[in-house]
Amino acid sequence: MSMLKPRTPAGTMELLPLDQIAFQDMLDTIRRNYERFGFLPVETPVFELTDVLLTKSGGETERQVYFVQSTGSLKQGDAPELALRFDLTVPLARYVAEHEHLLSFPFRRYQMQRVYRGESAQRGRFREFYQCDIDIIGKDELSIRYDAEVVAVIASVFRELAVGPFTIQLNNRKLMRGFFERAGVVDGEQQMLVLREVDKLDKRGADYVRRTLTGEGFGLPAERVDEILAFVALRSNSHSEALEMLAGIGGGNAQLDAGIAELTEVLNLVKGFGVPEASYALNFSIARGLDYYTGTVYETILTDHPQIGSVCSGGRYDNLASHYTKSRLPGVGISIGATRLYYQLREAGLIGTAESTVTVLVTQMDAALMPTYLDIATQLRNAGINTELVLDSGKLGKQLKYASKAGIRFAVIVGENEVAKSVVMVKDLSKEEQFEVPRSELIKALRVEIEQAEALGELKRRGGKADRPS
Repeated sequence: MSMLKPRTPAGTMELLPLDQIAFQDMLDTIRRNYERFGFLPVETPVFELTDVLLTKSGGETERQVYFVQSTGSLKQGDAPELALRFDLTVPLARYVAEHEHLLSFPFRRYQMQRVYRGESAQRGRFREFYQCDIDIIGKDELSIRYDAEVVAVIASVFRELAVGPFTIQLNNRKLMRGFFERAGVVDGEQQMLVLREVDKLDKRGADYVRRTLTGEGFGLPAERVDEILAFVALRSNSHSEALEMLAGIGGGNAQLDAGIAELTEVLNLVKGFGVPEASYALNFSIARGLDYYTGTVYETILTDHPQIGSVCSGGRYDNLASHYTKSRLPGVGISIGATRLYYQLREAGLIGTAESTVTVLVTQMDAALMPTYLDIATQLRNAGINTELVLDSGKLGKQLKYASKAGIRFAVIVGENEVAKSVVMVKDLSKEEQFEVPRSELIKALRVEIEQAEALGELKRRGGKADRPS
């Protein structure tokens, strides 16, 4: 019988255990911060009914969808009724519309699940990946204050991820469309097309955008394009400068005035939320490519690693579930593409391999002492210390080598001499040090060592330095 070559499907991320722990730590940090701001967890099925998921047919999204079909349906030639979700926004819209009368508004949800897209197979592009979303949904209306709170959530997440300085870049679609109208781009559809091109400014440069807007298909006058490019090139470097930029735009139409007023209020509230000035700025080229954004938009950039691109984005929308309900459900939300973020951070050296979730290995020196080893392991586990027990006999050196390779920090060693003296030997495999401790004090001693190791690890992760605790 020929052997199949084991291989993972293209566009998926499969990690070794210690890397998986590092990825899980990142997810836990994101979840912890979402919950800290009062967001509640939601999960939706991995697949949705096709007619619910694909509310717009024939677009780019449908060309990337994975359809789901049973073998029975395939044999009968039936069209697929189910498709894998390609984001978490459409499932949220369906969820809110379906459970509207059971939810409390404003509805604050977080959702951290895998999504699926038929991306071209290439390095750093994923077909299966985690998204970590929050959204605040209102009934009939939603205060602009929530737009500012979202900035505070983003800042809290990335501060705790400790991946270096970051900037949450803000803009407003009303401001942009109002400015275009004042500049002579009046047609609504053309405004949306211009917005999409402007959104490419930081990625492709001003010359590309200029050629596109003056070229065939747009044909905007060169002086009008220069005016637009000069405006969207504006960036703020401080809170006061951001307010001055907005005040200097001037009015001209209702959309422009509304956008200026909303961004001004958001900026002042962001400062009130305690977000450091260095962590947010105006960027008038940020538009977000999706058409459903109607107000504030966000993109987050790691200051020292701009090549990674946006690591968290989102914005305000007027009506989340218009395809599924007559109720008006405005909202604001953001998404972190966790799989891509982890991959990029690891490539940039900002995330390393984690330590094992197992803290202690109780070794086996003598099979006759197995009741003692079982008792020690049980006591450690009951004390909340993750413990593995060696159940197969073998040389101690081999057991310690296994612990080191598996990322286990401490080994407990007990032989006849230790039993006779009612002590245990604890070996710190990271420091290559060992010490003897009375068996009755093992839990206390290990907790001290674990706390010190965790404190030093946190300092190291955040780039700090400290002397070894005495």
